[in-house]
Amino acid sequence: MRIWLSVALVTLGTSLMKASGPLALGERRLPPVALRMAALAAPVLLAALIVTDIGGERWADFEWTRLAGVGVAGVAHVLRAPLLVAVMLGIVATALLRLPIG
Repeated sequence: MRIWLSVALVTLGTSLMKASGPLALGERRLPPVALRMAALAAPVLLAALIVTDIGGERWADFEWTRLAGVGVAGVAHVLRAPLLVAVMLGIVATALLRLPIG
């Protein structure tokens, strides 16, 4: 019972936070600087998640194969590969580096 109450409260709180922006702004538009900052929030959060996943807790679980896979995906994306192709190349590179030799 307690878990469902927690889920309901978190759902309600999230909905209220999402609604607070449009309610506070009304018909006004955000300044261009605020729009640019909001557009950068998702990539920055994704980068932070990737870095913390690669390093693990207190960087104790660091695996160089993960770092190499993310690097391959990043290079492929910079070279204008479609996102799905870049991710697949990163996955393949990580898998190949983890293959046992011999």
